[in-house]
Amino acid sequence: MLKRFKIPLITIFSVLFIDQFIKIYIKLNYPLGEVGKLGDWCILHFTENPGMAFGFEFGGDFGKLALSLFRIAACIAGVFYIRHITNTKEHWGFILSVSLILAGAMGNILDSAFYGLMFDKGTMFNTEFNEYIPYDGVANFGGKGYAPTMYGCVVDMFYFPILNGRFPDWMPIWGGEDFQFFRPIFNFADAAISGGVIIIILFQKKFSKKTEIENTEDVILENNSDNSVNSN
Repeated sequence: MLKRFKIPLITIFSVLFIDQFIKIYIKLNYPLGEVGKLGDWCILHFTENPGMAFGFEFGGDFGKLALSLFRIAACIAGVFYIRHITNTKEHWGFILSVSLILAGAMGNILDSAFYGLMFDKGTMFNTEFNEYIPYDGVANFGGKGYAPTMYGCVVDMFYFPILNGRFPDWMPIWGGEDFQFFRPIFNFADAAISGGVIIIILFQKKFSKKTEIENTEDVILENNSDNSVNSN
């Protein structure tokens, strides 16, 4: 039984372990801000994301709860979907890609659900000013926590400002403004989600081709079986 689900199980547990190890290490050893850099384009910059992936915020305190509940519902659906595509023997690459997406979503859910309870410091939502307030210093494990379950912030740290430049003045809307690629700060879970989506996009024809071949083989076997019965 478990052997059939080897790919999704190994993928999910591996991503979760690496993701949580990095996040907890950063959280317990560094204050918010730049942690280190390897050149000008590869930077570790510890930040806490109260909203969606890649540092985007979503709807304040209520939006945070809504997003956390949506992620949980999506993960439950993802588990059943992986079970389905495994039982129907889809291409192993497709199963791997979906498992990466599910693992990434689960990794960020763990932050939202438990980090507010596990650590004594975290980015808090100030209802008076309707904004998130960052904290000073290094967080500690345990204590009273900084937020109830589902209100914890996601830890982000990877920052790759690979290209800096300026839009030409003639360009509509952004003309004359500075730009940076890649600006968002993300974590290993975000990378797993993006990796899974990219693999599906790049290899979707190969994945679907295998399914078509298997369906054709099933039809041939079924026809041969029917012919054998009729001949008898």
